[in-house]
Amino acid sequence: MKFTKMHGLGNDFVVVYQKEPLKESPTELARVVCDRHRGVGADGLVFILPSERADFRMRIFNADGSEAEQCGNAVRCVAKYYYECISGAKKELTVETGAGIQRVWLDVADSRVDRVKVDMGVPVLQGEQIPVALSKDRVVEEPLEVDGRRFDITAVSMGNPHAVIFVDDAVGFPVEEWGPKIEVHPFFPKKTNVEFITVRSDRELDMRVWERGAGQTMACGSGACASVVASVLTGRTGRHVIVHLWGGDLEIEWSEADGHVYMTGPAEVVFEGKWLGADASF
Repeated sequence: MKFTKMHGLGNDFVVVYQKEPLKESPTELARVVCDRHRGVGADGLVFILPSERADFRMRIFNADGSEAEQCGNAVRCVAKYYYECISGAKKELTVETGAGIQRVWLDVADSRVDRVKVDMGVPVLQGEQIPVALSKDRVVEEPLEVDGRRFDITAVSMGNPHAVIFVDDAVGFPVEEWGPKIEVHPFFPKKTNVEFITVRSDRELDMRVWERGAGQTMACGSGACASVVASVLTGRTGRHVIVHLWGGDLEIEWSEADGHVYMTGPAEVVFEGKWLGADASF
């Protein structure tokens, strides 16, 4: 199985281009390939596949083998790969994901993609659609008790569920202690990604993330989008915000014109290789 190791601000993926649809879900393969000691090492295994609805389809499997609906950092990576390695004809692409079709714009210099802008769609705010175990039009700073500690949760779906929590010091917050407990809390029927946020100003946020199925990662594109939505809903920031993540910065805009969230950031190729433990015939 030929693969390319890529990352978006340190959120890293094993990317595989396959000309045929997957015959089965490569859950175990994702676990083995993403293992950082016995495998390639990554937060997720991502497949670029044919699509009848878009330029291509993306399927992403987390390091624990679970399949995610979509991933903002992975979308940027696969869009770069598609342009540079498959078809460099278009600088505006459509990507089919488990959360729907996403539009992508490429900033290209010397035939290389520098930055990628992604239309992440309209955020879902209704409780049952996120989903959370609460029927509300908006779940904003809802108190949630976890192991005797209260967290005020703002829940947002960007095609995948997020729980945004504002804290005094996101950089120093014990993400590895509280992230996994909140991820699997019964309040979230499909588990959740968890973002810990500190507001620097009305145009800047610090963010640390615990990703569903992957653990603490260096960046989460959909999480950055959800965090800006939560910041706007709670009156903490404007709609155009720079989010400072462990691995770097993302530019996020929640457009008043169409209600969509737009994410802009880099994607990088690390190396190419061949996985000897399995072929690509799933």
